[in-house]
Amino acid sequence: MATTPARLSKQARREQLLDTAVAIVRAHGADGLTLVTLAEEAGVSRPIAYDHFATRPGLLLALHRRLDERHRAAITQALQEATPSAGEIARVISTAYFTCAADMPELSAVSAALKGNPEMEAVQHESTDSYTDLMVAALLPYSGLAPRALRLGCVGTLGAAEAIAAELNRGRTTLGEAVTALTDLILGGLAAKGEGFTGR
Repeated sequence: MATTPARLSKQARREQLLDTAVAIVRAHGADGLTLVTLAEEAGVSRPIAYDHFATRPGLLLALHRRLDERHRAAITQALQEATPSAGEIARVISTAYFTCAADMPELSAVSAALKGNPEMEAVQHESTDSYTDLMVAALLPYSGLAPRALRLGCVGTLGAAEAIAAELNRGRTTLGEAVTALTDLILGGLAAKGEGFTGR
């Protein structure tokens, strides 16, 4: 039976366990991640893993939230460094979306493992809302649309981004083509009323 190698705060231990969970999914896929394998890889007793996540779906949901937060943080960072223009903001959103997806295949694996889980639907709604808020805040200065209309357009754009990402994952398009397609969709939405749009 494994023993705890160091005394960490509960939050620090949770972060360590989630870091270990990411490594397990990366190496063995989501099927390789259980509370038992997590405890073994992290070098902690099984009760510690169960205390943090209770069930395997609980672990997968916590991991999904962690990866999703990292994805959004990367996009936020890229936007902060972007040149303030509609074309550049749209390109940065598109590039960061697909690059992060490629760099974090664990997110797709965990999502697939949670398919059919009732709690996952709430998590997906939460994730979509967060991405939408991020996009609206970044694009509002360049749009002639009312915030409500822009938000709805961003929801549609995210749906398109998921579909394009699926094509990218199947090898039916390239990263460059995916970025260009999503960038054009974003700019097309901004130009819908011909107001507030500055081209590339």
